[in-house]
Amino acid sequence: MGNNNVLKMHNSQQGFNLIELMIVVAVIVVLASIAIPSYGDYVRRGRIAEATSTLSDARVRLEQFFLDNRTYVGFANCPTATTFFQYSCSPLTAAAYTLTATGQNTMANFSYSLNQANTKTSSTIWTSGVQNCWIRSKGSAC
Repeated sequence: MGNNNVLKMHNSQQGFNLIELMIVVAVIVVLASIAIPSYGDYVRRGRIAEATSTLSDARVRLEQFFLDNRTYVGFANCPTATTFFQYSCSPLTAAAYTLTATGQNTMANFSYSLNQANTKTSSTIWTSGVQNCWIRSKGSAC
């Protein structure tokens, strides 16, 4: 009779049961449903920083070109396209320019621009046509 009790205790201690496994899976699903969208926003913010810093750098080069030539016409160092943004420097007139970063691939709904008066414009999935600042993350404002 003593051996039966030992066997019963041994059998009841084996592994996880189905309910415990389902609870673990449910917890993992809840955590993933929170973490994956947050990670996507984090990646977008990094790509936006690439676009805005490239535009700012191009602005400095354009202003230096203007100081040397007294015109923006003839500037040939517009930033080249990257995986996520395509850049344009137009129109270039004697006294004005507009720099634009237009998103492509996973950043297709993002656009940032900058002109000679340092007026910044952004259009994102979070907002549309915001003037005088660049929206860089979800929930941010000017």
